[in-house]
Amino acid sequence: MKTKQKLPEDGSSPQVKQLLDEPETVTTIDTGNGNLYNVACLNVKEIWTSGDDKTMKLYSINQGSLLTSVSTKSGKRPENIAVTNTGDLVYTDKRDKTLHIVKNEKIEKVIKLDWDLIPRGVCSTFSGDLLMIIDSQDYHQSKVIRYSYSTEKQTNVFQFDDMGKPLYSSGPDSKYLTENRNLDICVVDIGAGAVVVVNQAGKLRFRYTGHTPAPKNQPFNPRGITTDSQSHILTADYYNDCVHIIDQDGQFLRYIDFGLSDPWGLCTDTNDNLFVAEYRNRQVKKIKYQQ
Repeated sequence: MKTKQKLPEDGSSPQVKQLLDEPETVTTIDTGNGNLYNVACLNVKEIWTSGDDKTMKLYSINQGSLLTSVSTKSGKRPENIAVTNTGDLVYTDKRDKTLHIVKNEKIEKVIKLDWDLIPRGVCSTFSGDLLMIIDSQDYHQSKVIRYSYSTEKQTNVFQFDDMGKPLYSSGPDSKYLTENRNLDICVVDIGAGAVVVVNQAGKLRFRYTGHTPAPKNQPFNPRGITTDSQSHILTADYYNDCVHIIDQDGQFLRYIDFGLSDPWGLCTDTNDNLFVAEYRNRQVKKIKYQQ
């Protein structure tokens, strides 16, 4: 079963939901061996995961069972994974500088970057484009590029602010990104300890650098990122074993800070359930946090 996630065609607003005072874990999926990095929702019944080996795995959410698995072409772990609007899996591979798409368990190379570029996070947009954040080989520059599959549509738009300063930090840390319902691009910049949000033209809207007091009083250490139907931005805080929920303008709303351990990857399904990939536990937790 494939799903296509998009904005309402009639321009109507989504149903207003309220954050729960006490979010609850609905189910836990054990993914077995290997540390876990990424999770991506295929639909309300199935999720893709990836960790520190070459295999990307599709799980039944209700049964917790492995449905199928696909290995990267390079034999190395994928840097990031995402699901397109048409239900296909895409992944970035920093070893061979590529973005691949998986169609019916067959892998097709979509984008091959120059040798001096490193692909990082990837996401599918509401319009069906792909956004990818890319580092230079020397880690001195980072930028977000919009692709219509293999065709580059925008470049250097999401790289500098109005003062000519880099939007994103330099360094070897991974970066992840997602698109919000208002079409903002939200980037987790691990090296800067920030969530960097720009509008669809690449203009900086805000930087979110955490909220005090944090659950474990540790520095903000963002990892995975996702959004929901209310335009909330959710990001995993690895050091504080929690998820931050902020609104589309960067205002802190609340923590989800119960029962999580080393949270990394995040995704939400079309019913606004949150899925959290726990790095060392190798589990994915489905969490209901609003109604």
